[in-house]
Amino acid sequence: MRYAPLLAAATLAAFPAAPSGAVPGGEISTMPHGTYICELPGDAAGPWRIRKPEEDFTVIGASNYRVADSRGSYLLTGDLLTLTSGPFNGKRYHRQSYGFLRLIGEDGEPSKLRCVLSSH
Repeated sequence: MRYAPLLAAATLAAFPAAPSGAVPGGEISTMPHGTYICELPGDAAGPWRIRKPEEDFTVIGASNYRVADSRGSYLLTGDLLTLTSGPFNGKRYHRQSYGFLRLIGEDGEPSKLRCVLSSH
């Protein structure tokens, strides 16, 4: 029985683990911490942006976000950010670049609402 651990190790070495496949939706990651300021684009005849402070949220640690005094959690897979609980439960965003999100509408298409990581 002294050789049982050696036999087990040799068996495992002979059959290496299969490489893990891609995670559906992309790799799981986290968002940069900070406040995301949301707005709609304006136009040349009026303001260049239309602030939507009711859409703002703050990413905090451990895959959580905060809106006013409420908290929720999120899941980031690839470029898709899904708010999975809390005040914005069910909202989805396409991460276009570091700190730049576009809300996905109910039709599954990117909307005009954009949220940008604040620099302060």
